[in-house]
Amino acid sequence: MNRLFVEFAEELRAAGVPVSMVETIDAVRAVTEIDLSDRSALRSTLLATMVKDVKHLPAFDIVFEVFFSNAPPVGTDDEPGQDEGSSASDTAQPRDTGDIDELLRESLLEALERLDLEELRRQISRAVDRYAGIEPGRPVGGTYYLYRTLRRLESDSMAQALRDALGTGLDEDGDPLDGRLLDEDVERRIEMLRNEIEADIRRRLVADRGRDAMARTLRQTPVEDLDLMHASRQELDDLEHAIAPLARKLAARLTRRRHHLRQGRLDFRRTVRASLATGGVPVDPRFRRRRPHRPEVFLACDVSGSMATFARFTLLLTYSLSTQFSRLRSFAFVDSMDEITEFFGPGTDAATAISRIATEAKVVSADGHSDYGAAFESWNRLIGGDITSRSTLIIAGDARNNYRPARDETLGVLGDEARSVLWLNPEPRSYWDSGDSLMSRYGRHCDKSYEVRTLAQLEHFIEELVLP
Repeated sequence: MNRLFVEFAEELRAAGVPVSMVETIDAVRAVTEIDLSDRSALRSTLLATMVKDVKHLPAFDIVFEVFFSNAPPVGTDDEPGQDEGSSASDTAQPRDTGDIDELLRESLLEALERLDLEELRRQISRAVDRYAGIEPGRPVGGTYYLYRTLRRLESDSMAQALRDALGTGLDEDGDPLDGRLLDEDVERRIEMLRNEIEADIRRRLVADRGRDAMARTLRQTPVEDLDLMHASRQELDDLEHAIAPLARKLAARLTRRRHHLRQGRLDFRRTVRASLATGGVPVDPRFRRRRPHRPEVFLACDVSGSMATFARFTLLLTYSLSTQFSRLRSFAFVDSMDEITEFFGPGTDAATAISRIATEAKVVSADGHSDYGAAFESWNRLIGGDITSRSTLIIAGDARNNYRPARDETLGVLGDEARSVLWLNPEPRSYWDSGDSLMSRYGRHCDKSYEVRTLAQLEHFIEELVLP
């Protein structure tokens, strides 16, 4: 049994959930205090001892379902024939295929209407048997079988039928709130149906292929660790939805840490004065106040075809945290630099502002291929007189110059006037200086170069920038 929990912890780590050995030991000790047949209690116990961040909850749920949902579906252990608790209509099922399908849908609707979970799982097991077409050993994902089952059950028409059944006696011209509550209730019950079908299919696939194989198949990279340069369309949508909550959490953490940083070294003289009120006992220590630095940022993003996605998320997260900077000016370039700060004016949606770059920003002056040297010369003309000792220059790009003149001395001129120059490169460090990459030549004019391929790395960079 202990080995099962150790393997469970190892799979959580593989799925991106940080679980230490101490937490694994705590989990093993905790489960000895509960009834292991109670899956809800088991899940809560493992969740409380192994997961520290809500963003890891989806990965935990998937791994938990794979490792602890291998029990046979309700009703499958009964002998052939009538199941215990089956209705008379189930015993005398007609042989016509259409009638059988209709009877199965009616049974599912009745179970959903009564919220009879046991009966619902029994009917779902029959629906999966009939519609999913699971073939042992066939390397097909559970989503395919789920789609086949829901399509044959006509889930949309089931939702309408369920609404009609639950809304009996509801006046169509009555309170709109009643109708909205009914819609939400129907949506929750249909989602329950979908989740239970998915769980039934997963149990069967785990029994057929084994836990390890299914865990690898269902393993999902946490959204903050997705590679920005190689994410799928769905993953990019997930990343975009993650930006706002990530920015709020990071802003709160930065504000809290900046508040602590204001408390500097002990001020002995003020502490002694304050102690006079308590008979010379230093009950209330006094500290010298510090003024944490708020950087003035000039951000330049390569928005050429290969870098457009990375530039988008860099701009989205940076502008979501603009209150953390004393000043923020942004620029976009391909082979020429143009300022885009005005696109992000007060009340402007960042995503809308970014979409304007492609149509309004003057970032191409030649053939539309990246030319960092030419872009830096344009940048020098735009901001050369505005850089001060409080300015931080940030360049976001892969430093691939298409074998054109580097003209890196221009970056050096800009860096001489600035407080610091930082470079964000979305490529792995092993790719730097390969092919047409000039990362080392540009990097020698930078105070630090970062490999930033994920939101987590971008978050870490901004935290280090604001609180050096």
